[in-house]
Amino acid sequence: MTSSARDLADFRKVDTWIFDLDNTLYPAESNLFHQVDRRMGEFIANYLEVVPEEARRIQKHYYRTFGTTLAGLMKQHGVRPTDFLDYVHDIDLSPIQPAPDLARAARALPGKRYIFTNGSRRHAERVAEKLEVLHVFDDIFDIASSDYIPKPTRHAFDRFCSAHGIAPERSAMFEDLPHNLETAHALGMVTVLVHSSYHDHPAQRTISPDRPLPPHVHHLTDDLTGFLNALGPVIAPRDSVDNTGADGETGGEKELDRGTST
Repeated sequence: MTSSARDLADFRKVDTWIFDLDNTLYPAESNLFHQVDRRMGEFIANYLEVVPEEARRIQKHYYRTFGTTLAGLMKQHGVRPTDFLDYVHDIDLSPIQPAPDLARAARALPGKRYIFTNGSRRHAERVAEKLEVLHVFDDIFDIASSDYIPKPTRHAFDRFCSAHGIAPERSAMFEDLPHNLETAHALGMVTVLVHSSYHDHPAQRTISPDRPLPPHVHHLTDDLTGFLNALGPVIAPRDSVDNTGADGETGGEKELDRGTST
């Protein structure tokens, strides 16, 4: 399923490719994020000493009010972010399988490639390693990198773009949460919503291939690999974008700067 409100020719100008992690790089049907979601509730129940039902209510209230559950817990209860992130990301990755087709499709994209996530760097590394796609990305920008201020805030996007010298008007962003694409659209990025079967936000229920896409969603797909492959003929004639750095390395084909895991 693919739907586009704009011509794929928009991607010809793109030299920076930005991907969300959870339910974007891997299929929502793996239920990986369901594990994270459940452990968020467990953390809140234990930390605040409330019953699971109340923990669930608090979790979703903070998520929808502050952008992430963590942001609400930090603001309202002074929770240490590393304690929360270490707990909720201690999950079983066995449902995730290697994705060689995705790796090849992403590697063929000209320019730089990044993971931009509201989760931790270590979580992104573990998942990308399991998918066997970590090596195709130039870096990971996690929630700690934006001072624990999440997407879709302008602060998070400005920090991300500044950290990597990114020109938004020459960037494309792939994301499963439509509201996280609003800022990307406002900055001039090409936006692609990766349709998810896991609905965790009311905004997701407003998107359907049977309805006109909202202005901030330029393209919709339920097959990320297929969509990237379809871009091949569109972006192939590229003389202006060189995927080789000054040191002769191909963009993304190098070891990530691991930084400090969160």
